[in-house]
Amino acid sequence: MKNLHLFLVLVFGVGFSAAAYAQTTERVFPKGELSAAKNHTGDIWLSELVMGDATFDPSIAQAVYGPGAKLDWHIHPGGQVLLITEGTGYYQERGQPIRIVHKGDIIKCAPGVEHWHGAAPNSTFAYIAVTPTQKGKTIWLKPVTDEEYNSAK
Repeated sequence: MKNLHLFLVLVFGVGFSAAAYAQTTERVFPKGELSAAKNHTGDIWLSELVMGDATFDPSIAQAVYGPGAKLDWHIHPGGQVLLITEGTGYYQERGQPIRIVHKGDIIKCAPGVEHWHGAAPNSTFAYIAVTPTQKGKTIWLKPVTDEEYNSAK
């Protein structure tokens, strides 16, 4: 009887753990299209969820990064909020140390601040970006150097 009880605990425990794991790794929104833009290094998928317009100012998008993928330095004239939904990533503002960010973190980037963000070398990384558009579109700058990226390690 003892062995049967142990067997049931193991089977049902593993079953429930697997179900819980599956629920936590599924994305709420589709992964999106692989970006062909020239403003990043590595694989980044983008899904535009809401396009900013005269009625609803912010653009809302989901970005999913492959390990080591990163955006070039850039500026959002209206600022940006990133809601980290997956993995481990890096965020850096010009002249500041790199911040390591994880699922559940929130980044608030003030208007006009030069910055970049990307996935850690061995992790996927995803977020929902809320970007006000009334003050203008993203201004793309130079690529992040390997030296800049590797300073987080």
